Amino acid sequence: MEIKKMPHVADPPLQTPVPPLQPLILIAEDEPEIADILVAYLARDGLRTVQAADGQRALDLHLQLKPDLVLLDVQMPKLDGWRVLSELRHRGETPVIMLTAMDQDIDKLTGLRIGADDYVVKPFNPAEVVARVRAVLRRAGNQSLRQAHSVLRVPPFHIDLDSHEVSVQVNASDRPLALTLTEFRLLAQLARAPRRVFSRAELLATCLPEGDALERTVDSHISKLRKKLEALDIHGIPVVVRGVGYRLQGAE
Repeated sequence: MEIKKMPHVADPPLQTPVPPLQPLILIAEDEPEIADILVAYLARDGLRTVQAADGQRALDLHLQLKPDLVLLDVQMPKLDGWRVLSELRHRGETPVIMLTAMDQDIDKLTGLRIGADDYVVKPFNPAEVVARVRAVLRRAGNQSLRQAHSVLRVPPFHIDLDSHEVSVQVNASDRPLALTLTEFRLLAQLARAPRRVFSRAELLATCLPEGDALERTVDSHISKLRKKLEALDIHGIPVVVRGVGYRLQGAE
């Protein structure tokens, strides 16, 4: 019997309103059972996660994906949690919650002195960890939790993160730009740091979190976005940085 091939279904038009991406949590924990439990509880609360089984991998993922918060075990292979925390503090202010079996006051004070935002002693209640994650994110004023009514203005774009609407200034007039959800996420992510180069892996994790696993998927969506901009006589956006990824071109 001949089997008919189903026609290709294009990425559906963007429907609004669309909930913003939830914060990304980096779990740096070398015990798989503990990591899996944390992933399950955080996912149940709607949070996205990525895992690292050693300290060096945690630093690599932090640099690559820019997570919103790090759950950091102290006793890990390659680099321990103290050294990872110290490097994270040299890089910036990413919130960090330490996870450790060491319950001595000196250990807690060490973590807080280096720059930890909170400290959880094993064994712990996973639900409590989730509550602490939410509390630390709120205290940090995390961008992922305050996107409502925020607007990105990066010439020639006007990007409304609340309504998921984009307009483009062309010849002194504003023109609406119809994007799919994925195209919108990619454009918004690039516009948050117009001069910065985003790797494909980073864009994949932040803009296509629903299961797309191939980096070339990013290339496909970027290509479609570029064609829509070219139809408005806007060329060369986003720009490819060969061997690295993409950045938004032409921003002031």
